[in-house]
This record gives sequence, C-alpha cells and structure tokens, in this order.
Amino acid sequence: MREDTVTPWLFCFHHAGAGISSFAKWQKILGDTAEVVPVLLPGRGPRAKEARITDATDLMNELRELITPLLDRPYLLYGHSLGGLVAHALTRTLEDDGLLPPARLVIGAVPPPHLRNTLLRGARLPDHELIDLLVDLEAAPPEAAGRDRSLWQRQVIPALRDDLRLGEALCQVNADKAVGTPLMALAGRDDPIAPLWEVAEWADYSVSRFRLQTLPGDHFFVRERGVPELLREVALELRESLKGKYDGESSGRQEGGTRLLPTADLTADLSER
Repeated sequence: MREDTVTPWLFCFHHAGAGISSFAKWQKILGDTAEVVPVLLPGRGPRAKEARITDATDLMNELRELITPLLDRPYLLYGHSLGGLVAHALTRTLEDDGLLPPARLVIGAVPPPHLRNTLLRGARLPDHELIDLLVDLEAAPPEAAGRDRSLWQRQVIPALRDDLRLGEALCQVNADKAVGTPLMALAGRDDPIAPLWEVAEWADYSVSRFRLQTLPGDHFFVRERGVPELLREVALELRESLKGKYDGESSGRQEGGTRLLPTADLTADLSER
C-alpha cells in the first residue's frame, strides 16, 4: 500500500432477524481497498444479553457513540434491507450533528422510508400470519410454516419482530428526508420484498449524486460476491480521490476504541434457520 493512500472504513449494517454472518468473507474480497467493520446491533450473537433496540432515537445514540471515535478517516456505509434504513438514518444524524458524513452511502434491498416495504407492514401480525408472510415472500423456507413453525415462533420471530418495529420507527422519522451524501441503491433482480421500481425511489433521498444498480439474486443477494465486489470498486474510486489528503494509519486503535469488533458472530440469518 502506498504511504500517501488512506484506507477507508466500510461500516456494514445487517438485515432484520440476522447478525453479521453475511459480511464474514468481505474483507478477503475487498483486500486493502477498505477495512470492513460489521456493526452488530444489540440482542443477537455476542450481544445477545443486551436489550434489542426498537426506537429510532435510541439506535442513533448507540451508533453515534460507536462510530464517532473512528471519524478521523473517510468511510463508506453499506446497509442491507433493515440495515439500509439504519445507514440512511445514521447518515442524516451525522450530517445534522456536523460530524464527518460518509463519503458514499450504499443501500441494498429496501425501498425508501416513505414506501415501507411489505415485510415492515407485517410487524404487528400474529406470529402465524407473520411466518406465513415470510414464506410467501421467500424470506423463510416452507418448513417454517409447517413442521418448524413452533421453532420459528420461539427462536426467530421475537427478534425479527423487534427488528421490524425498528424499521417502522426509522421510516416514520426519516420519510422524505434527503442526505447530502452521494447515494447508491442496489436492487436484486428477483427480490419480491424490494422490487427495482421501489428501490429506484431512493433517488429522491440524496441532493448529491445518485446511482441505481441491479444485481443478480433475491432479497438475500448480500450473501453473494456481487455486493462486496461492487463496494471494492467504490472504495478504489474513493481512495484515488483521497491520495495525499490523509496520513495513513494502522487500524489497531479500532478494537480498543469501540465495540465494533465483536467476537465471531454465531447468529444465523433468519432464512437459514
């Protein structure tokens, strides 16, 4: 790595009912173009004993505390599904606070807040109806509505429902709220939850540059190589624009300075349970 080239952070936010396992192989794909920092929300994996957050303000307070110590170098945000709403809200919060905003905001597999996708609208359904909705949307295997229904009701639905409530809260607070950060929106070609025409409406949420990109796959295209490979291109473009503007530094301070590096995440994505 050249000494005059800074390595940006890439903060990643996971989808509802999941942990950070989707990002496990990203660092290998991105190499030294960016340092991947998966952000694990409370109530899952190594943070299972912490109360889950369902309030938008509480979440922003949590994330502000975690990320502010790392804002001494440029960074990117990627959020998938619920994580996209989180990343957008965090960008707004940092801009409003006068803190360094992300150099790029990348959002995948979720319509903008004013639309509220089908799954979010099911947050208050009874357990059996919510499970049926997940199966209909191909966000859960057919067994979830059959022989594994009781298992899903005990182990998946409580956390998923809280995440959907969080998503609803983020939509209520951030509907039609644009950011000044360049925004890229990603849509899966076969995604029944966030179709292309809905994802395209993120164009109204940035007063800066906007780019819409389709990728192969369904709602969980985050598990494929397409997203990290695309983000590698974005990070390379950013690094080129930053040459000579920052002094490179080691990321050794990351672990000591924040709680953003959890131990190995044991939380399975909801559709794999």
